[in-house]
Amino acid sequence: MPQVLVVTDAQAVFDQVSSAIYEPGLSLRWEKSGYTVLPALAGLPADLVVADMQVGSMGGLAIAMDIALEAGAGRLAPTPVLLLLDRRADVFLARRTGVAGWLVKPLDPLRTREAVHAVLAGQPYHDRTLSPVG
Repeated sequence: MPQVLVVTDAQAVFDQVSSAIYEPGLSLRWEKSGYTVLPALAGLPADLVVADMQVGSMGGLAIAMDIALEAGAGRLAPTPVLLLLDRRADVFLARRTGVAGWLVKPLDPLRTREAVHAVLAGQPYHDRTLSPVG
């Protein structure tokens, strides 16, 4: 059963993500603070972390980097991260962190589900929404 940890302090974002991706056989957990992600993963590993860029205590980039650093040091199992970006310009930052994928807000259920399924299957997901034409 896939374990997905959603990290956001916004009820609306959690509701959007959970309603889009929930299906039988999927376990969904919610953390409202970036500082609680590592202890949550140490206690119960996840197959995917979906992190909002705008978590007040510790944003999505810091969460992704924290997970990668802890996994690199062998203190945490490697865990893919899907970032929820606020704007297209944030793609540059997402690429630099080496996350498994990203979605650009506003979210929609089809893209969200597609992204989660791709990353859980070991594939990268790079949202092309709002990409420059060319």
